[in-house]
Amino acid sequence: VSRSAKARQAALQSLRLALSSKTLSEFLLERRLTLTDSLEKCLKKGKGEEQALAGTVLTLLCLQMGSGPEGEEVFRSLKPLLVSILTDSTASPSARQSCATALGMCCYIAAADLE
Repeated sequence: VSRSAKARQAALQSLRLALSSKTLSEFLLERRLTLTDSLEKCLKKGKGEEQALAGTVLTLLCLQMGSGPEGEEVFRSLKPLLVSILTDSTASPSARQSCATALGMCCYIAAADLE
């Protein structure tokens, strides 16, 4: 299990680097469901660093997707999980901080609902 956690963290690190250095919106549009599903698993099953990285990648994904229906869909599907980690006092501070940032940024960019 630890090796797969390390592999997931390495994959998240690579995604973070790619999303912060290149505009990949077309590439991401075709793969957003796969990415959303993977980020959801990292947020649900991961701990600390993995959750923090997943939050950062989600923020970058929202930035790349923009304010259209695709970005909104990604945000809407992961929002409950972000709120859950943010309000979980047993979650690591870095994971909570990353989820708070993701929630704020994605809400600003992609939330259709004004609330």
